[in-house]
Amino acid sequence: MRFLVDECTGPAVAKWLLEQNHEVLSVYDKARGLDDELIIQKAFTENWILITNDKGFGEKIYRERYPHRGVILLRLGDDRVVVKIEVLRRLLHSYAEQLPGQFVVATQTRVRFARK
Repeated sequence: MRFLVDECTGPAVAKWLLEQNHEVLSVYDKARGLDDELIIQKAFTENWILITNDKGFGEKIYRERYPHRGVILLRLGDDRVVVKIEVLRRLLHSYAEQLPGQFVVATQTRVRFARK
C-alpha cells in the first residue's frame, strides 16, 4: 500500500511501514512544515492513504469537502511510537483491503469507518 505519513505521526512510523514493504512518503523526512491543505492535496493527487494524528483533517474532509484516497486518523491516549505502530499493525492485519478511499478513526481499542 501507499502511505503518506503526516509529520505529527512521525518518522519512526514511516520507517516501520517501509520495513513492512509499503510505499511510504514521510512528511517529517521529505517535506517538514508542509501545511495541511498541501498535504491532503498531495495525498489525493498522488494516490496516498494519509496517516495522521491531526483531527483537523476530519474538518478538511467533512466540512471543507477536500477529496481523499483514504485517511487513517490515530486518536490515541498514549502517543508513544510503540502504541502507534501496534494500532497500525492491528489495523493493517484486519482491514487492509478496506482502507483505500475510507476515513478511518483508530484508537487503542476500536476501529471506526466514518460515514461518507
